[in-house]
Amino acid sequence: MSNLIDKLICENLKALQPYESARRIFAGGDSDSETWLNANESPFANDFNIDTEHFNRYPDCQPTSVLLPYAKYARVHANQLLVSRGADEGIELLIRTFCTPGKDSILICPPTYGMYAISAETCNVGIERAPLQADFSLDMSAISACQGKVNLVFICSPNNPTGTTIDKAQLKQVLELFADSALVVVDEAYIEFDAANTWSTELAAYPNLVILRTLSKAFALAGLRCGFTLANSDVIQSIMKVIAPYPVPEPVAQIASQALSHNGLKKMIEQVEYLHQQKQSVKQQLSQFPELELVGDDKANFILFRHPQKQALMDFLVANSVLIRDQSKQVSLDNCLRITLGTQQQNEKLLALMASFFKQQEISA
Repeated sequence: MSNLIDKLICENLKALQPYESARRIFAGGDSDSETWLNANESPFANDFNIDTEHFNRYPDCQPTSVLLPYAKYARVHANQLLVSRGADEGIELLIRTFCTPGKDSILICPPTYGMYAISAETCNVGIERAPLQADFSLDMSAISACQGKVNLVFICSPNNPTGTTIDKAQLKQVLELFADSALVVVDEAYIEFDAANTWSTELAAYPNLVILRTLSKAFALAGLRCGFTLANSDVIQSIMKVIAPYPVPEPVAQIASQALSHNGLKKMIEQVEYLHQQKQSVKQQLSQFPELELVGDDKANFILFRHPQKQALMDFLVANSVLIRDQSKQVSLDNCLRITLGTQQQNEKLLALMASFFKQQEISA
């Protein structure tokens, strides 16, 4: 770092390590030759139509063509909804709106999604941690100790990377515990894989409840960068004070509205069901491999497992152009790898390579 940059960069950013997204770790890959099972993306690429007639005009800040159908889908009022550039922007907007830099803090429950902490660090906001218990349930004692210390509580359910859903009774406890002191943000990025456990119908009951959603997972639109924040209208209006003037590009709005149409929703449900079927098949076959332990639950579009030879297995898969995700740096997830569910063909390729790896280990033992 040059002397000038070292002098000018924000103090809180000097030691910050950026989030290691799947694309940063394996940048520039050729998707035709590699099997991407590392980013919890959908394996499906659906077709959409684009009208270029209005590309010369700035887009609506909150396009009704997206806002209204998503509100209907999520069973909320339009004034309880905000569209953003992915749920990641929703995380940052919440921190920027409700946390004063250098003064306030958020609470996270690791192992969990890494962007809560990264966004807080970027904004010079403190981080309190209440690690999940051994069964990946909330540690209510540790969470209670943070009452009055934080402005936002982030809880991912279904949780990435454990695939577990937080018990409703526990979440209700958290909402009540922080009723007068913090917003409780339930990240439902994977809720289409566990639809019965959504909190979107509880906004009226809990004024401090906020929900994050996305089109990146079940809707197969990770490349679109379209997410949603669901909350009571006073929360939404506060966030609108800091959001960019044009957060939803016109092509994004067009594609999102098509994905939220009757046919789009029907296709999403069919693809989610396909991935559920693949998940059961892959889990059954994984359980046959020696020393492999399935970890957490399967309420999302991925499977987490532990193996003592995780690094050798990971290296073997990468060498054979199959990419999965190493989660072993996270608390309580030593030797853990995460597989995103792909098509049957992609899953069979992965399993065949794993079988080959374990056969080689058996021979060399």
